[in-house]
Amino acid sequence: MRKSHPVRRAVLATAATVSGIVLLLSLKPASDPGSAEAAGGAPPAAESVQGGARPIGDGTVTGDAARTQYGAVQVRLTVSGGRITKAEAVQAPKGGQSDQVTSNAVPRLNQAAVQAQGADIDAVSGATYTSAGYKESLQSALDKARAAPAGTGGGDAAQARTVTGEAAQTQYGPVQVRITVSGGRITKAEAVQAPKGGQSDQVTSDAVPKLNQAAVQAGTADIDAVSGATYTSAGYKESLQSALDKAGG
Repeated sequence: MRKSHPVRRAVLATAATVSGIVLLLSLKPASDPGSAEAAGGAPPAAESVQGGARPIGDGTVTGDAARTQYGAVQVRLTVSGGRITKAEAVQAPKGGQSDQVTSNAVPRLNQAAVQAQGADIDAVSGATYTSAGYKESLQSALDKARAAPAGTGGGDAAQARTVTGEAAQTQYGPVQVRITVSGGRITKAEAVQAPKGGQSDQVTSDAVPKLNQAAVQAGTADIDAVSGATYTSAGYKESLQSALDKAGG
């Protein structure tokens, strides 16, 4: 039997080893971003500041008022270039110790909303309820801005927009009015808060529909009081004027 030459065996072994290495390298996936880009694949798109949801439209939008143990919190946002440029609380708890808590917490929450570009912000220490209400109303404002049709702006900047006036306190309870404005006119008015309980239920059920109708017909807060509902009418007109002021008159 003929023996293989030692040098020939070594050459064959070396060739087999090199072939194996080449094969392994050719099968290695391009897992790093640089390799993917070099191979013609686009890098992953950056997530938007609103968490990948639909971009928010430019303009000014007011979130729904959030009820807390110490009072309502309502946030208004100014958006430019798809980014929150300003956040402010148009309603916040007030009276007694609430004044100090609000003056300390609200500026921090406003700043946090602009920095975070969303409602995922930390609560301010010592203002747990106010912080929770702020975040709830902030999220509402963001939802309204995202729901606006593309190119029309968000919320209050859109052609048809909904604005909620500040709650007016009366002898029998708060009154708060929300209006829908389109083409510079009030197309809908409704009381989101009104006195209730006991005789107030009857007064409210009789007066509020009349006041809503009067607001739409007049297009202003210059409406007549409903007979037998003097306090409710006064509170309604006050909150209606607040809503009109927010809507730009």
